[in-house]
Amino acid sequence: MILMVFELPDNLHPDCAPVAWLLGRWGGRGKGDYPTIEPFEYGQELVFTHDGRPFFHYFARSWIVDADGEKVRDAAQEAGFLRCRPGGDLELVLAHSSGISEIWYGKAEVAKFELHTAGVGFTESAKEVTAGKRLYGNVNSDLLYAYDMEAMGQPLQPHLWAQLERQ
Repeated sequence: MILMVFELPDNLHPDCAPVAWLLGRWGGRGKGDYPTIEPFEYGQELVFTHDGRPFFHYFARSWIVDADGEKVRDAAQEAGFLRCRPGGDLELVLAHSSGISEIWYGKAEVAKFELHTAGVGFTESAKEVTAGKRLYGNVNSDLLYAYDMEAMGQPLQPHLWAQLERQ
């Protein structure tokens, strides 16, 4: 049984119904690793909002934490739009503070969805990211996600994973 406690907005566009559980503010901690960097832990906040049209506005910010969970420094930020299409199809347009922009496609299922990159662009000063996969799920009312990345000449592999609680 999946328990999801949230208030369904009156003006929610019908195409957004499969991912309505995302709406609101989420916070928690995660871990990151990749062959080109040292493993790390981070804190994160995600915010999904809407205005009645068939998309959610998305904003995420993160910060590196020490073993005690204390903030060491600010880290990544990303913002974009999760565009909801008929039949549970999803499009994500995303921009990162690190100079990367991405187009993602996926499909919503019951309390989860997976996205794959269709295109990645990056500025001259950004690291070379060539592909990605994101998996989001509502597990016991928490938001769990994993991000696999292909970058810096490395094959697609796990990079970030986190468990966030509704705030």
